[in-house]
Amino acid sequence: MENLKRIAVLTSGGDAPGMNAAIRAVVRTSFNNGIEVYGIMRGYDGLIKNDFRKLESRDVSNIIQTGGTILKTARCPEFREKEGRIKAFENLKKNKIDGLIVIGGDGSFAGASLLSKEHNFPVIGIPGTIDNDLYGTDYTIGYDTALNNIVAAVDKIRDTASSHNRIFFIEVMGREAGFIALRSGIASGAEAILIPEVNGQIEKLMELMSKRTQDKRSSIIIVAEGEREGNIFDIAKMVEKKFKDVDVRVSILGHIQRGGSPTAFDRVTASRMGVAAVDALMNDQRSIMVGIANNDIVHVPLNKTVKLNKSINMGLLEIVDILI
Repeated sequence: MENLKRIAVLTSGGDAPGMNAAIRAVVRTSFNNGIEVYGIMRGYDGLIKNDFRKLESRDVSNIIQTGGTILKTARCPEFREKEGRIKAFENLKKNKIDGLIVIGGDGSFAGASLLSKEHNFPVIGIPGTIDNDLYGTDYTIGYDTALNNIVAAVDKIRDTASSHNRIFFIEVMGREAGFIALRSGIASGAEAILIPEVNGQIEKLMELMSKRTQDKRSSIIIVAEGEREGNIFDIAKMVEKKFKDVDVRVSILGHIQRGGSPTAFDRVTASRMGVAAVDALMNDQRSIMVGIANNDIVHVPLNKTVKLNKSINMGLLEIVDILI
């Protein structure tokens, strides 16, 4: 893309550890190719309000190890409307931006896809979400760090559970997908894992609790927040009601899962994707996500990442059945 002189980058949706590593990679890859970079503050909100800030190499020094996003993020209902996207496009042209890189999840990509389609503007997506639920990529930025945060927390909770023979129900993020719950549950040795993709889990849970409570053993139950058979408090009450002698506790890990320094894996993944995103713009790509499949960089149409659902790993479900 010969006329690629100036690009912009924004972070949108929930923050994810590793976003700063991706921003750093975008800025330094651009500079290496003689391209100016502008950061857009607070995601699509800043795009509509024309909050653009030029980024120099020194602006991204010492950020690879930090969580969150230096560009901030915010909800922007206005961008969901066509008039809002028109304002956004006008600001891109006003600032002489030739291409836009969006770091975020499925909601962010839905907006990015519309912006690209409606205004024939080059937009590249970098998958940044701890949920790891985007179609077309094996990993998303922040997923590995979130898993490690959860495992560290569950390990601590298990000490108390074992000491008091308690049943702990632990809620992890995953409003519509169980990727975090499934993998963190296996890694932490959970006695049961409840995810939105599987039906009939409550019956199996009751059978498991019947066996374990007879032996007065402690248990860790990992529950995805989007579990369709009931929220974590309802499920815990069901167990308490049926097994009156058990000591049940509920722990919601909440936003602690998002925080902290990104793991080495997330830093490298984010760096690879940031470089690939700039390369994609330079090669005249538009309306695609850069992802990683089988450890290789891949390009996936943004509309596919939004429309298609990523399937849960059936092999991991089989492992759960064997190990529990």
